[in-house]
Parts: sequence; C-alpha cells; structure tokens
Amino acid sequence: MVSQVAADLVLLGGNVLTMNHLKPQAEAIAIKGGHIIKVGSDREVKPLIGKATRVIELNGKTVLPGFIDTHVHVVDFARLLMWLDVTDVDSIAELQRRIKEHLYKSTLNDWIVGRGWDDTRFAEQRMPNRFDLDAVAPDNPVIMYYKCGPLCVVNSKALELAAITKTTPDPIDGIIDRDVSTCEPTGILRGTATNLVFKKVPEPTFEKLVETTALALQKIVSTGITTIHWLATSEVDLDILKHLAEKKQVPLYIYLVIPLSLMGPQISKLPQNDFVKIGGVEILVDGYLSSGTAALSEQYSNAQSMNTNLLCTNAQLKETIKKVVNSGLQVIIHAMGDKAIDVALNALEAVNVKSRPRIDQPALFNPNLIERLKNQNVVLSVQPVVGESEFTVYAAIERLGKERARWLYPLKTLFESGIYVCGGSDCPMEPLNPLLAIQSAVKRQFFPEEELTLNEALQMYTINAAYASNEENKKGSIEEHKQADLTILSEPLYTLNLNKISNISVERVIIRGKLFENT
Repeated sequence: MVSQVAADLVLLGGNVLTMNHLKPQAEAIAIKGGHIIKVGSDREVKPLIGKATRVIELNGKTVLPGFIDTHVHVVDFARLLMWLDVTDVDSIAELQRRIKEHLYKSTLNDWIVGRGWDDTRFAEQRMPNRFDLDAVAPDNPVIMYYKCGPLCVVNSKALELAAITKTTPDPIDGIIDRDVSTCEPTGILRGTATNLVFKKVPEPTFEKLVETTALALQKIVSTGITTIHWLATSEVDLDILKHLAEKKQVPLYIYLVIPLSLMGPQISKLPQNDFVKIGGVEILVDGYLSSGTAALSEQYSNAQSMNTNLLCTNAQLKETIKKVVNSGLQVIIHAMGDKAIDVALNALEAVNVKSRPRIDQPALFNPNLIERLKNQNVVLSVQPVVGESEFTVYAAIERLGKERARWLYPLKTLFESGIYVCGGSDCPMEPLNPLLAIQSAVKRQFFPEEELTLNEALQMYTINAAYASNEENKKGSIEEHKQADLTILSEPLYTLNLNKISNISVERVIIRGKLFENT
C-alpha cells in the first residue's frame, strides 16, 4: 500500500554519510517540498514512493550533505572566468600558441589576461618572460598569472602601460624581477608588484560582470557546493547580487558577508529571501602571511625588524564590534597572525559578544591562544589549501622558523580542543574544489600530526560550516525536516586512497530538492 505522503524524490541504494552522529550512515533518502522527510534503509524509504515520485538508484554511490564554502569572493571568481585558462599548458611554446589563438578574438588594445601556468610542468624547465610573450603579442598588453598566489608574467606592452622600468623601485611586499646584467624587468612580478600592472586593466562592463557571475554561481554548484558565504568587496557585489536575485538566477544559498564600509542604507536595497541573506560584517585586523602583512607576536624570521601590521587599534576594534552587534549581523574578524588573533579575542572578551562571533582566515596559533579559544564561543573559518600554499609556495618554515611554523593551521589540535572549525576556499586565490580542501586537511606534507580524519574534514564543510552561520538546524547534515541539500559523488570516500580524494567527480547536486546534474 502506498503511503498517503508520497515523496517528490527518493534516493535508493546509496552510501549516505549523514554527518549526524546519532545516525551516521543510511541507505536511502526521501524528499518532499524541498525538505528531507525520511532517512533510513531502502526498506524504510520505499513506502514513500508514489506514482509521481522520481526515483534515483545510487548503486552504492556516496551521498553527503551539500558542501558549504565559508569564504568565496564570487565577483573576483567571475572576473577570473573571463580570463584565458592555461592550467593544462605543458610548455612555453604551448603558452605562446594559446595567447596567439586568443588574439584572433581580440582587438588591438584589448588586454589578454590568463591564469594557471606552472613552470614545473614546462618542457623548457624555466619561467616564461616578457620576451616569450612579446614574440606572439607585441602590441596587446598581456598578463599571465601563476597557478596560485600573487605571481605573474607580463609582456613589454604591459610594463610600458604600467610605467615599470629598470629604475622603478620594488613596492612594499613586492618584487620586480630584473635581469642581473641590465637591471631591466624580466616580466616576472611577485607579491604586491602584480598590482602595478593589474590596476591598469579596464574593469569589465556591469552587464558582462552580471553575466559571468551567473556562470560563476553555476560552476560553484557543479563542485558540490550548495551554500556559499559570499565575501563582498564593494557595492558592485551588492548590485550584481540584487540583479541576479530579481532575475531568479541564484541557484544556491548565499550568506552575504559585507565589508565594514558597506554597513548602512545601501544594504537595504538587497532583497533577502530563502536563498539570499545578509549575514555578517567583516572587520580587518591584519593582512596576510603570504605578503608579510599578518600581525605576529614576534618578528618574521627572515625580516630585520618586527612588523605588527595591525590595521586598527584596540579601541577602534571594540567600537566596531559593538556597532556590528547592534546591527544584528554576525561579527566576522579577519585575523591571520597570532598577534591579530590575540587582539581579536581581547576585543571579543571586552565587548562580551554572545552571538557566535567568527574569526576568518586564522593561520598562526600558539598553545595560549588555543586555551583561550576553548573557553569562548568563537568559530574559526580556515582554508586548508591556503595552508598548504603557505608551506609549499610561500616558504612558511623559512619565514616563521620551524618552532612557530608547527602552529600554522594546527587543525587536529583545534578539533581535539573542541573548537568549531569550518572550511572555505578563498576562491579565486585558491581552487574552489571542496574535495581538494578536504584532501589537504587529511594528507599534510608538513607537520602531519595535524592531519584530520576524513570525518573531521567533512565536518568542516558540512555541519560545522552550517554552525558558523547559525544554520545548523536547517542544513549541514542529512536529517529529517532539514533542507534537502545533497551532494552525490562518483566514488566511495572511505575506501579511496586519501591522496586521490580531489580526483572524485561530483555527479549530482540537489538543492532544496531540485536536481542539478553534472554532464
């Protein structure tokens, strides 16, 4: 006999990892009206199949709660999608061919911007230089970004437009690579030096940004992400999101985090509904380890003098926190260095914030900070792939010393201390793929004692991430009455080599009961 309450969608025969510790695994799920109505065995769920129910046989595939990424710069990601993708290029000759091919679709003054080259893959076994780019693009300005971090190669036209010559001084936290004999720029720019050229690139039209942001959101969903914390950087973000929301082109949940500068009447123009919520305000306390602007309690090991790099005073921080609390929004403090984290905790304690404040991008800890965090209801939003880059790209051990570097992204210690840790990508600075981030958390090249179990890493992108935005009662685990936000993977997780997690493909994504299929 068919139940009177027939499901809209039923998943059968799966390996369901619920992230609910009371019922960690299941076989089948029934969905109705965008919510989960049953989690259990095939036998328990099959009675909810009616004539109009869509049934998907999973054949043992893994089902997880939809991934939640707590740190995405969406409009910057959209800009990146307009660029030439050279991630699979295996030689400078092939890089030149791609640029030349792209020029056929460009006009004389168009900037050619690309990203993803990796000289370790190149047959020539060297970095490209301005002359390699000049050979195929002498008249159009060209910027080609490295696969990760602030490093790029530009051609002579781009150097000319940016007025970079052999007498141009290196900017603070930046390097202009130069020929050892002539002192002329080679075309390689590092750190803040990349901004000297990028600020000359014309901004895309608003219409083009809206179009590409819609595409960016679709690509985000395709990675298995069903909720993002959108880190806005300007009012343009609000205008784009408003436009997309009005056109019903928002396919996933948006928890919007605005900078302090946007607090005010302008945010009232943004429609808030089931899919869009203005959630928090980001307060900057310091900069970044990669650029040497994170505030440390001791000087950088490879620096001559100590640089605290605090972006606000204690008094200013406390007043700002009070302002955010009074607005009803979540306090989100960017604090990467151990000094910055200390200052953030001092201010939160002084103001006595009770509404689940969050520290974003915390990187460098020490035992004292971890003890203090155990006694506060503070959520940490970390980026595991950024942590990997600190060691492999930015030489963290050299810059911090081995003793301090051991406390860089100590994820296992944080988990064992009972501190809520959620995960994000910092896309587009690092790849969006949540499975890559999970792999980075469970397989560490440096200080492997801080590796997480697979279950702990999954918590960062599911139930803990939901907790970070006070939404754990609606999402983050596969439980009855919660939103039907699910990610279906092509392969089982727990029988797979942990070094291959990032190679798993996402087959289907379900958001509020609506099915997206990756093709």
